Amino acid sequence: MDLIAEGQKKGLVRLEDGGKYIVYLHQQKRRNYENPEEQVQADAFLSLVLLYKYPPQRIRQFVPVQMGSETKEADIIVYNDDALKSPLIIVECKKPNVTELEFKRAADQAFSYAVAEGGRYVWVTSGIKDEYYEVPLKRPKDRITITDVPQCGVEQLARFKYAYAGGTTKAGQKLFPLEIVTQDELTRRFQQAHQALWGGGELNPSEAFDELDKLIFCKLWDERKPRKPGDPYDFQIIAERPADESDEARRKAEQRTNESLFARVQELYEEGRKKDREVFKDSIRLSAAKVRTVVSYLESVNLKDTDLDSKGRAFETFMGSFFRGDFGQYFTPRPIVKFIVDVLPITNDSLVLDTSCGSGGFLLHALEKVRRQADLYFPTQIGPPEGAQHHRHWHDFAQHNLYGIEINEQIARTAKMNMIIHDDGHTNVVAADGLIPADEIAAKIKNQGFAYSRFDFIITNPPFGSTVRQTEKAYMHQYRFATREVDWLNPKSVASERPNQDTEVLFIEQCGKYLSEGGYLAIVIPDSILTNSSLQYVRDGIEDLFRIVAVVSLPQTAFTATGAGVKSSVLFLKKFTAAQTKKMHDTKQALKDSIRKQEHFTDVLYTLEREKKKELVELLTLPEFADMSKAEIRQAESYKDRSKEINEKFATKVEDIRNRLSEIYEERRRQELPDYDIFMAIATDIGYDATGRPTKTNELEPIANELRQFIEDIEETKV
Repeated sequence: MDLIAEGQKKGLVRLEDGGKYIVYLHQQKRRNYENPEEQVQADAFLSLVLLYKYPPQRIRQFVPVQMGSETKEADIIVYNDDALKSPLIIVECKKPNVTELEFKRAADQAFSYAVAEGGRYVWVTSGIKDEYYEVPLKRPKDRITITDVPQCGVEQLARFKYAYAGGTTKAGQKLFPLEIVTQDELTRRFQQAHQALWGGGELNPSEAFDELDKLIFCKLWDERKPRKPGDPYDFQIIAERPADESDEARRKAEQRTNESLFARVQELYEEGRKKDREVFKDSIRLSAAKVRTVVSYLESVNLKDTDLDSKGRAFETFMGSFFRGDFGQYFTPRPIVKFIVDVLPITNDSLVLDTSCGSGGFLLHALEKVRRQADLYFPTQIGPPEGAQHHRHWHDFAQHNLYGIEINEQIARTAKMNMIIHDDGHTNVVAADGLIPADEIAAKIKNQGFAYSRFDFIITNPPFGSTVRQTEKAYMHQYRFATREVDWLNPKSVASERPNQDTEVLFIEQCGKYLSEGGYLAIVIPDSILTNSSLQYVRDGIEDLFRIVAVVSLPQTAFTATGAGVKSSVLFLKKFTAAQTKKMHDTKQALKDSIRKQEHFTDVLYTLEREKKKELVELLTLPEFADMSKAEIRQAESYKDRSKEINEKFATKVEDIRNRLSEIYEERRRQELPDYDIFMAIATDIGYDATGRPTKTNELEPIANELRQFIEDIEETKV
C-alpha cells in the first residue's frame, strides 16, 4: 500500500509546495517532509490509522513528555480513550540510515517515555528496522520484546508478525505478508545490516559481507519454501514470552527468542547447502544476537517477488560500495561491462563464460540482455505473473548457458549470491584458478560444462600485473605464451620455457582455448600488450588465433575508483577455425623461410663470422704484441679494447641485417596475410570520473552503436 497516497485520499495528510511539506490534518501540524525522519514518522502515523485501525482522534504527534525537570517530545502517542488520558503506544521514529547505537538509544528513550507516561507498548522504527516492546505492569519496568504492537481492539498479541499471504489470528491480530520494496530501500537495508555486523569491530568489513551473504541466502531459501496462507515465515523474530515479569524470566525469554531464531536460520542454511554445497562451504559464524540484528532489517522484505531489476541493482549497488575497497580488483565498473555485453550478439542459445568473473557483473549483464530479448519475444508474458515462455527463455539461459570461474573463493560466493538474487544462474559459477586446464576444473567441481572449444562468447576482465612462475604452476608448460619460440633470425635460437609470464597474457591464450571456432572474446587488457616491443610475440600469437575485431581505448582513470591506475583497452577478437590458424601460421613461416633464402641469410652470417674471426686473428699479429704469448696478448688492455670494437662492429652489421630482413618480412606480411578492417575507437569520458562519480557524457554509448553494427556486418558477410 502507498501509505501517503492513501492517507491523502482519506483526508489524513496533505502534501504542499510540491511535496516539500506535509500537513497532518487531524492536528493541523505542518512539517518539513524533505526531512528523512519526518518521512518515517508520516509512514508510522498512517500505518497506525490505515493498517492498525486506530482512530486518528486517538493519536497525537509531537507530544511533550515531562522527564524530571526536562520536557522532551514523543513523536507519536496512541491513546486508549478519546479523552487522550490513557497512553497505549509510544512511537519513536528515526531516519533510515541511523546506526545501531543510535537506534538503541532511541529505544531506550522511547521506553523511558512509556514509563513516564504510563504507556503499555513501544514501537521504535527507522522505516527499515522496527523493534517493539511491552512495558511490564509491575516494577522494575524492564522491557519485554514483542513482535508487533497490537492493532486496535486486540488484546492478545501473536508471537510472530509475518505470514504467507498475511491473515488474522484467532485473537484478531492482523498478520502481514512480506512487503515488496524499492531498489533504494533494499539497498539501505543491505547497507545498514552490513554496517551493524562490522560497526562494532567484531568482524572486518570483508567478513561481515560474507556473513550477510549467508543470511540473504537463508532469507531467499525461506521464501521459496512451500507454505499455506497464514503459516509463519522462519526468517523472522518470533518472540518467546517470559514466564513472569521477573528480570530473570525476561532475560531467559530473550535468550530463547535469539536461540530459536538462530536454530531456524541454521536449519534454512543447511537445507540450502544440501541443494548446492558449492555456494557456502563453511558454517554461519555469527552469534545468535548478530543473526537477530540482520533478521530485523530483512524479515519484512519480499525478496523473491521484489522486481528483479530492483533487487539485482540493490545488491550490485551495495556490493559495489564494498568492492571499491580492498576488493576493487574484482569489480568492473558497470559502464564498461554494459558496453562490452551490449555490442556482442548474445542470445538465449549462446554459451557464455567469464574466466575471471569476480562479482559476476559480466554474467549478470548477459542475463539481463537475454531477459530484455524475452520481453521483445513474449511481451504479453512479462508479468507479474510472468508467463512460462518468457520465464523459460531467460531462466534456462541463466541455469544452463552462463559459466564463471573465480580464483578467490569468497568472491566466487559473492558472484553466486549475485546470481541467486537475480533468480539463479549460480550453478555454473565455480571457485578455481581460471588458468588451470579445463578438464581439471571439470573434474574438480564435477561439471563437464567447462570444456575447451565450447563457448560462443567469453567476456572478461582478467587480473593485471600478477606473475605466474614455471616453478610454481605445473600448467605453465601448456601455454604457448609461456614458451620462447625459435627466433627465425638467430640460427642458434632454440625453443625454451619462459621463467614466468603475466596473468593477463596467459588469460588471452586460455580464453582462446575455451572459445569455439567463430566465437567472440571481449577482454580488458593493459595497453602494454598492444604497444610494448617486448610483447610482439603476444601480438603475433593473437594474430594467429583470432581475427582482431576491435580495439577500444579506455581513459587512464577507467579503473582508478576501484584501486587500479593501469591504462587499458577493450580488445574484441573472433576465433579463427583451426584451418585458418594453420594457414596463418604456415604463411608466416613460409614468408620467413623465403626471405632467409632470397637474402642468403645463412651465407651472409657465415661470411661475416669468417671476416670477424680473420680480423681477430690479425689482431694477434700486430707489432706491439710481438714479444707476448697469446695468453698474455688476450690479457692486454689494448687487445681487449680492440677485440671489443671488432665484435661490436660485426654485431652491428648482423643487427642491421636482421632489422632489414624484419622490415622486408613486415612489408610482405602486410601484402600476403588476409586483409580486413579493424574497428578502432578512443573513449575519453565513459560516464564516471576518477572517483567513480557519474559524469554527463558516456562516449561508450555511441561507440557501442557503431561497433554493434560492425560486428553484425562481420556476421552477415562471414568475412
